[in-house]
Amino acid sequence: MDNGLIPQRYAKALYKYALEKGTTEQLYDVMKVVVESFRSNPNLQKVLSNPFVSDEDKEKLLLSAAGKDAGDAYARFVKLILEHGRADYSYQMMIAYRDLYRKENHISQVNVVTASKLSDATMEKLRNLVKDSFKDSVLEFSESVDSSLIGGFVIDVDSVRMDASLSNELEQIRQTLLRSNN
Repeated sequence: MDNGLIPQRYAKALYKYALEKGTTEQLYDVMKVVVESFRSNPNLQKVLSNPFVSDEDKEKLLLSAAGKDAGDAYARFVKLILEHGRADYSYQMMIAYRDLYRKENHISQVNVVTASKLSDATMEKLRNLVKDSFKDSVLEFSESVDSSLIGGFVIDVDSVRMDASLSNELEQIRQTLLRSNN
């Protein structure tokens, strides 16, 4: 079976279950915490893939990755994937559930990357710029700093990019100069 198919099927089943129980949003919040736990600790996936680690230990690990308020639906889901020997796919399942929830609830992911940390007031102006451009969307913001931008910012909203970085402007000038030499 395809590695992408297994996580998708489990995520869809979990989403349907959560719809019946009225816990889709709570599970979405849990999945965001779990995905962040996996991202901040790459060894988590290695431990879950290790056949010498007991299912009991894997369960404890997955429950602790979700934080304090994991909830009953998540705990039951963890037991289910362990019973079916699918711990290897747990990270992909969490991502698939998160993405499915976003799709079903029309949530767009916004990533704001700046050359240096901005003041709260300036960051709020950038958020408002995006909100004005995507009025019909529910937006979730994340922010990061990348000094290679030299100055300015890059905003990604799903597959749309607004690049107002100095490094992009310099690249545009370089490309224009290269074209003019030919």
